[in-house]
Amino acid sequence: MSDFLNPRKIINELPLEEEMNVADFGCGSGGWVIPLAKKIKCGKIYAIDVLKEALSALKSSAEMEKVYNIRTLHRDVERGTDLQNEYFELVIMSNLLFQVEDKRSVITEGHRVLKKRGRLLVVDMVTGDSAEELIEKEIKENGFLKIKKFNAGKNHFANFYEKI
Repeated sequence: MSDFLNPRKIINELPLEEEMNVADFGCGSGGWVIPLAKKIKCGKIYAIDVLKEALSALKSSAEMEKVYNIRTLHRDVERGTDLQNEYFELVIMSNLLFQVEDKRSVITEGHRVLKKRGRLLVVDMVTGDSAEELIEKEIKENGFLKIKKFNAGKNHFANFYEKI
C-alpha cells in the first residue's frame, strides 16, 4: 500500500464520461479538479471552496495547464450552496468531512445536487479508529449505497457511493 494519497490514480479508476458535470466540495487549490478537468473535456467541473486564496491558486493552475472547463465558486458547503438540484453526475468530498462540524449538512447538500444514481466520492483522513465508520453511517442514512472502496494510502480512506 502506498503511503500517500494519489488523486490521479483514483480518478483513473472512476467511471468517467467526457460530458459529466462534477462538483468538488472543498476543492482547495485543485488537486482533484485539474486532473478531472483533463479527463472530462466536454463537461464542467464546479470547484467549490470557502477559501478565496485556494480558488485563486486553482484559477492560476488551470490557466497554466490550459484547462478551461472549471468554474470556481466561493461557498461554504456546510451552509449549503446555490447549485441546481439533481444537476451533477459526480460529487467529490476530499479531505473535507473531517474538518467540518456539521457533516450531515454537507452530505445532504451532496445528495441534493446529485442526479438519481449519481456518484459520491469521499476521500478523507484517517483520524481515529471509527472515523470512517461514522462518516459511512451518516452517508448511508442520507440515501447512498457504497459501491467501491479504493486504496488511498495509509493516512486516507476512499469510498465510492451511489445515490439511491
